[in-house]
Order: sequence, then structure tokens, then C-alpha cells
Amino acid sequence: MLTAAVAIASLTAAALPTYADKLDDIIASGTLRCAVVLDFPPMGSRDASNTPVGFDVDTCNDLAAVLGVTAEIVETPFPDRIPALISGRVDVGVASTSDTLERAKTVGFSIPYFAFEMVVLTKDGLGIADYESLKGKKVGSTSGTYEAIALEQSVAEWADPAGSFRSYQTQADVMLALNQGQIDATVVTSTVAGSTIASGNFPGFIMGGKAPYEIDYVGLITLRNEQGLINYLNLFVNQQIRTGRYAELYAKWIGEGEPPNLTVPGVYY
Repeated sequence: MLTAAVAIASLTAAALPTYADKLDDIIASGTLRCAVVLDFPPMGSRDASNTPVGFDVDTCNDLAAVLGVTAEIVETPFPDRIPALISGRVDVGVASTSDTLERAKTVGFSIPYFAFEMVVLTKDGLGIADYESLKGKKVGSTSGTYEAIALEQSVAEWADPAGSFRSYQTQADVMLALNQGQIDATVVTSTVAGSTIASGNFPGFIMGGKAPYEIDYVGLITLRNEQGLINYLNLFVNQQIRTGRYAELYAKWIGEGEPPNLTVPGVYY
């Protein structure tokens, strides 16, 4: 009786189809295609020779290295991060993507691999010293980003007829609009603000205080149903922190000081 049961179980198992998941596919292909935003220094940009560089670029390269494959950086604007995944143009997004519940309906997130604080970026002489000073001003931000959603909501709540909000496709467009006076201010990460001011490309740009937003935790993203790959991404982030690589990349791209604590207060991870 036992022998017959074992035989039936073996036949049943043999009849079941086997499925390779995304992690297997990436390893088999020999290439990891990463969506990276390249107008978002110091997380992602291009150097003088047009080579992609930045914290997110190095993170993609690190992930490819532990997988034993070659990294392919796919330049992806902020609004195109999720469409790039859904269409199959990339395997993962290493693109400073805020882990919102709305996005999680479509894509799967790893645990946070970075965290941002938000600040006001404006021009000297406009009288903008803090976030409250944005009332009645022309402001703008990059479409689809955490800061754009929050800033547009603030403008609506202020209901000041002199104020307005405008969205742009890229971070570069926002900086150009601010430089040309199309907007009076924007809200960006402290990393972007510091990098932009330090570059010297926009004389007169200054920080106008912190924005009263929650810390923006960002995760690596992939297709929502690829649990095997998501588990691997979680362990990868864990290892980046445990080995000191996270702190090393922070020092390389952001500068001195303690890297952001990625442990969400009061939450398991």
C-alpha cells in the first residue's frame, strides 16, 4: 500500500510543470537590467564621459556582482520606473522609489535601501526662508515623486490664489524652471539640494529650510508576484548594511556624517 502511494506521488510530482522565476531568469541570462534615474545626483547621473555614476548605479553594480551577472543600467525617468518593469524592459528598479501602498498594488518592494529628508530649494532674494514661505508662490516638482505629491497637496490646502503647482517630467526640467524663474521654489531631497548647489551650475540657488514631510524610505522594486526575487533583494539590502558597504557608498556619494537609519521606528524592519 505504501509502495503504491509513493509511486502515485512520484507520478504526480513528475506531471507537475516546473516554473523558473525571475531570479532564475536573470542568472540564466547573464544580465541584470536596472532602471536607474540619471538626473537625480548623487543617486544617479552621468559623469564627464557620459558614464552612469551614483549611489543607485553602484548599488545595481553590487547586486549584479553577487548574482554573478553583468549590470545593464537602463536610464529611466521618474514617471517611467513602474512602466519599465511592467513592460519587461528592466528586471529591477534601483531608482529611489518611495515605498507607498498605492505603488505596492502594482510592484513589489524590498526593505528600504535608502531614506531621504526633504528640503526647500529656491533662489536667493525671493524671500523664501522656510516651507511656510511657499504659500502664494509658484512651485513645482518632478511628476510622480513623493515630494511632488506632498507639495501639490500643500498648495491645494493653502488655497492661495497667488500660489500654483506645476509638475515636470524630469529633475533637470525642474532645475531649469527654477533657474529661469518659471517657479519660485521646489522641494527636493537634501542630497539633491546639496549636490545641485555644490555643482556651481546654478548660481543663487539656496536651501530654504526643511520640508515637514515624513522620512521618505525607498526600496528596490520588481514585479509584484516575483516573491523569490523580492526575498533575494531583501537579503541583499541586509548584507549591504551588515558588511559596511551601505556606509561606504554613503560616504562616497553623499559625504561625511552618519548614513540614514533604515530601521523604521516601531516596525519590524
